Amino acid sequence: MEPGSMENLSIVYQSNDFLVVNKHWDLRIDSKTWRETLTLQKQLRHHFPELADPDTCYGFRFCHQLDFSTSGALCVALNKAAAGSAYKCFKERRVTKAYLALVRGHVQESQVTINYAIGRNSTEGRTHTMCIEGTHGCENPKPSLTELLVLEHGLYSGDPVSKVLLKPLTGRTHQLRVHCSALGHPIVGDLTYGQADDQEDQPFRMMLHAFYLRICMGVHWSVYRGVLHTRPSL
Repeated sequence: MEPGSMENLSIVYQSNDFLVVNKHWDLRIDSKTWRETLTLQKQLRHHFPELADPDTCYGFRFCHQLDFSTSGALCVALNKAAAGSAYKCFKERRVTKAYLALVRGHVQESQVTINYAIGRNSTEGRTHTMCIEGTHGCENPKPSLTELLVLEHGLYSGDPVSKVLLKPLTGRTHQLRVHCSALGHPIVGDLTYGQADDQEDQPFRMMLHAFYLRICMGVHWSVYRGVLHTRPSL
């Protein structure tokens, strides 16, 4: 998957109610800052000007969020009714998401349940980040749960890494990144939660990809390297 540009928007599912895009890494979903020349919202306006809704702030209703550095499946509602249905599914926790990640080190257990409460970091200079309960400056930590499944072990630039499948059971900000870091296996390329002072072998992107998205409204989507598999939900 090449870096994002205005032209290479990847659509993996489209209906009258929804678009599912394969979002590029290092791409904001939307922004009010004029300096942001490329966002997902601008890509959508460029490719689908007829679908933009003037009654919304950005022209499109994003059903959920992906971090700037994270790639993968992201659902966009094309009308108010569809957005309401999706919102209800997320609120009632009838949505399943899974991510592929490359993390530092060889995770020894084949499967791990990560159960660290996550709160906002109030430390000066770190207020844009999250942290686990017990960390100095951690404010209002909330229960957070992630399931981790090890897929394989290998090397990245000569250093041990693990390819893992991550399933968030709660939806805290930066949850997967914070949980992997707290486990001692930060995500490769995560400059916020995983960069060591002596590490110079940083990759071209953070190795976190939204691989699977299931919303209980008739279909579910599995996105990997731009390939879509769709089948009726149960």
